Amino acid sequence: MPAYKDKNGTWYAMVRYTDWRGEKKQKCQRGFETKRDALAWETQFKLQKRADIDMTLESFYELYREDIRPRLKENTWITKESIIEGKILPYLGKRRLSEITAKDIVDWQNTVMQLPGTGGKPLSSTFMKSIHAQLSAMFNHAIRYYQLPVNPARIAGSIGKEEFKEMKFWTKEEYLKFAEVIMEKPIYYYAFEVLYWTGIREGELLALTPEDFDFDKKMLRINKSYQRLRGKDVITTPKTDAGVRMIAIPDFLCEEMKDCLKLYYDIHSSDRIFPMTKYGLCRNMESGSKAAGVKRIRIHDLRHSHVSLLINQGFSAFEIGKRVGHSSEKVTYRYAHLFPNKQADMAEFLENQRLPETENRQSNSLNHDKRANGGEGGKKNVS
Repeated sequence: MPAYKDKNGTWYAMVRYTDWRGEKKQKCQRGFETKRDALAWETQFKLQKRADIDMTLESFYELYREDIRPRLKENTWITKESIIEGKILPYLGKRRLSEITAKDIVDWQNTVMQLPGTGGKPLSSTFMKSIHAQLSAMFNHAIRYYQLPVNPARIAGSIGKEEFKEMKFWTKEEYLKFAEVIMEKPIYYYAFEVLYWTGIREGELLALTPEDFDFDKKMLRINKSYQRLRGKDVITTPKTDAGVRMIAIPDFLCEEMKDCLKLYYDIHSSDRIFPMTKYGLCRNMESGSKAAGVKRIRIHDLRHSHVSLLINQGFSAFEIGKRVGHSSEKVTYRYAHLFPNKQADMAEFLENQRLPETENRQSNSLNHDKRANGGEGGKKNVS
């Protein structure tokens, strides 16, 4: 259909199409500065509806967003959106999906590697890897659902790599020094007590409500997480499926949380117990660490501290994983260096398993030699 000039001097395009239900639809888009822009939009819209890979990457992104966004948590989509709109579309958005080659991806990678990060510093290697992975995910989606033949990002290969930062944690003694100082701020004290003695995530802590605690059974239910997204408080499900769990809590923590709830004049069963911000937690942890004379660690490192405490007490990766909401494989991989090195014990065990059989063989061989030589005297019987 042709483009039309609006009363305000801009242009608009009108397109009729059939949706996935077979129903006739009409789409009107206004506000184009030129007739050419309006016609270009019409062309891309038609390509989208035909799922034609001659559409631009920018147009494909609209389809990708419609397909993917309803399946993701809001915070996950916001991260994807930021990467796509900030690091991918400004460089490749106008290119046709079918015409982007591996060489184009290499050129784009070289540009990305020169982009400034926070504070003017280069982008981290981990973030560059995430940017490339997002572009590759878009191409994979086009292959799976829109008949794109190949993934040029996969052919080009990734950039960056996952960086493993040094894992920091507090010993029990260090935490107790910190806890003694932070007692002056009761609500923060109780928050840090829960973090250290349960190993839950920061978002899980901030989403806790009174109904999550079963003081009779001494259990804590984890089934939600708090996020601050685009200026709004958002409660989502935990980070992973394994994140939904029940945690046994010690008697002293039950008593402390009963005292914590008494701090509130009127708190309902579904109200957040810790209506603070992550920034507030971080600021108080920093000042408390300094006052206690212990090394500075992140909030998330309290989770590492909890896991370290359990490992030192001999609990298995499976048991720890169930408590903190990780698979046992992930616990083993992430905290492998904290588990006792049992290699020498394993070798000794295997030696002991092999030894009886070796001794039996040696004994049988000796008896055979004795019989062959006529008994213990070593003389053969001659007939």
